[in-house]
Amino acid sequence: MLDADDVRRAVPMPAAVEAVREAFLDLAAGRFVVPQRLSFAGATTLVMTACHTPTSTTVVKTLNLVPGRAPMILGTLVWNTADGQVVADAVEVTTLRTGAVSGVATDLLAPAEASSLALLGTGAQAADQVRAVAAVRPMRRVTVFGRDLSRAEALAGRLSAEFPSVAIRVASSAPDAVSDAEIVCCATSSSTPLFAVDDLPDRVHVNAIGSYLPSMRELPAELLATAGCVVVDQVDAALEEAGEVIHAVESGVLDRGDLIELGAALRTPPVVSGRTVFKSVGLAVQDWAVARLLGDAASRGR
Repeated sequence: MLDADDVRRAVPMPAAVEAVREAFLDLAAGRFVVPQRLSFAGATTLVMTACHTPTSTTVVKTLNLVPGRAPMILGTLVWNTADGQVVADAVEVTTLRTGAVSGVATDLLAPAEASSLALLGTGAQAADQVRAVAAVRPMRRVTVFGRDLSRAEALAGRLSAEFPSVAIRVASSAPDAVSDAEIVCCATSSSTPLFAVDDLPDRVHVNAIGSYLPSMRELPAELLATAGCVVVDQVDAALEEAGEVIHAVESGVLDRGDLIELGAALRTPPVVSGRTVFKSVGLAVQDWAVARLLGDAASRGR
């Protein structure tokens, strides 16, 4: 059983970003079987699976989420190959791979010189969003916002220690945080949009990874309606689970055909201008990508 520290030692963020990028290219090429995520007991238990057909390797991840519990999320990931299994802490894999996919999307859609990041959210996913952006862009400034000021300040302190050359401040509000950002990462469980579209600069890339239920919405519908490009990890998954996408499509401001899957965008990069959006609800191919690196590390250690 690989614990959180084992996972971090085996898979640095730049390697995770590259592995997730390759996995989405394989997904677009039809090299994965990815069943719909199973959800039980009001989405407090989630089961995600994927099979990479060229290698006959599979990953199975189970998560249990109980608000108010410490830790809120517990889970196990199992990587299966013909040579055996690797079992790892699923929570650490999830935060790592969720950060990594934001890194992939940022590298694809954000301006090459973008160096200022607004981070909305102070939970378990937050720090890896910063690490992932730092892996693909020359980050010089980070603005943190969270509903709990003490948590936002604590996170800013930890990020300052990890990134001593980056200027980090705590914003008084979400609109304040995004007002001059070149990249925005939303990592909250909000049920209402975090900001209005007019709060954003004219040129900005926005990642939204926090919401995973139809009742959750981090982004305003107007942003999806007016963005130059809206990329999702998978169209069917987004229309099933991404509240902001569901709301925008059902209200008629966004057409299903306007959604671009990440794998397709990586194969044929879109011409981007203005504001761009990446919305992720999380796919098991991301878990597979990190699990493959864990398996490789385990093989080297034998």
